[in-house]
Amino acid sequence: MNGAKYSQLRAMLAITKGSLRGIFRSPSAVVFSLGFPLVFILVFGFIGKSTVSVKVGVDRRTDITSKYYQELAHAGTLKLVTDQPAAEMEDDLKKGRLVAILNIVPKEGADHVTAYDINIRTSTASDAAKKVTLMSVLKSIAGKLDDETYKRPTVATFTQTEVPGREFKTIDFILPGQLGFALMSAAVFGTAFLFYNMRQTLVLKRFFATPIKRTYIVLAEALSRMIFQLISSVVIIALGHFAFGFTLVHGFATFLEMLVLSVFGLLVFMGFGFVVSSLAKNESTIPPLANIVTLPQFLLAGTFFPIDSFPGWLQPICKIMPLTYLIDALRKVAFEGLHLWHVGWDIAILTLWGVVVYAVAVKVFKWE
Repeated sequence: MNGAKYSQLRAMLAITKGSLRGIFRSPSAVVFSLGFPLVFILVFGFIGKSTVSVKVGVDRRTDITSKYYQELAHAGTLKLVTDQPAAEMEDDLKKGRLVAILNIVPKEGADHVTAYDINIRTSTASDAAKKVTLMSVLKSIAGKLDDETYKRPTVATFTQTEVPGREFKTIDFILPGQLGFALMSAAVFGTAFLFYNMRQTLVLKRFFATPIKRTYIVLAEALSRMIFQLISSVVIIALGHFAFGFTLVHGFATFLEMLVLSVFGLLVFMGFGFVVSSLAKNESTIPPLANIVTLPQFLLAGTFFPIDSFPGWLQPICKIMPLTYLIDALRKVAFEGLHLWHVGWDIAILTLWGVVVYAVAVKVFKWE
């Protein structure tokens, strides 16, 4: 070194650079950290923009020129099928593809006013909720035509007051969940495979032959993963915001606070990766061990469904998991407009998990 003092920081940055280059060259790292979350966000983003559609067949004997049918055709909730053969329509009804088959027959009612017989054929295979929606639409149209035809006073007057609020879209629920799970998966799987392979290929042993300290080796690898995941987080949040209207209440400030939470969550979850890499007897045992950590949280931490939708006995288990608190904090910051100091309870639980898991990691971690 020609008498120059060895720089731990420069050595750490060199390892960080090399590790980061390796991550970008790994297809599996890119797919699991960025690809899967983006696919879920795209799917749920488009679903969130769609409306409930009730598919209903129309009997060929129906008078499609009648006023009732015209009103029905303009009901956005219903998708009327008129161009199918009767036998095919009947088969779709029996298989639940159609909610019902309607036959609208005009007739002369009281005072020579046109009335309608609405014959509704449903199936036990049809979605019960969509049957309720269909009946609601049919009765609503009948009520509208009644009001136009039979002018009469009403026994009730309705006064509606609307309070200004913020629309909670599907993407506002899904994106924080997918971001949290992407961070956890990358931290657990990435760290576990990395340090196991570094031990097996004697890379760590070669590092020990250099003056760099062990702490700086860990910091370098942690920094490289942090940079990669921050890039992934930026892409995920940006896509959700600009493509699907993901809510960032305070704009760029909210975006930065989500990145801070992402870094904190990543650091906590990396502790699980250190534990898994040390417990694994061989490379093939890493995925099962990592899935024991990640899969229950993916299903139960509120990633896809609110925790309140689970049975009462299961909810306390959901509320133990660290991912639950990261996702909860991300949602509160993004949609509710809270700041980091307002989600102190979530951060405290994550910190507690971090202390516990790193205490275990220190006990079981193997350098060789």
